[in-house]
Amino acid sequence: MREHTVDEPDDKGWQDYANCLGVDPDLFFPERGASTREAKEVCRGCVVRMDCLEYALTNGEKFGIWGGMSERERRRIRRQRALARNAGLEVKPVTA
Repeated sequence: MREHTVDEPDDKGWQDYANCLGVDPDLFFPERGASTREAKEVCRGCVVRMDCLEYALTNGEKFGIWGGMSERERRRIRRQRALARNAGLEVKPVTA
């Protein structure tokens, strides 16, 4: 049986290639103040980590570890992206 790569077209989504497939989901949704180390360790080296992170950012996931990042870390990325977008929108054309 041949191994699949993430770039191959098939009927599977990125989730089917995730390291967390089959891992207890509770690990990725720790109680407030609990360690996220174990969940992030599962994400480390995952071939679809960036897909997972982008999914969480796009869909506004507010809880859990996605793509190896906590909500606080994802909030920081969303803020940086918003600032970058706003900076681009605020550039006014030079008028004569």
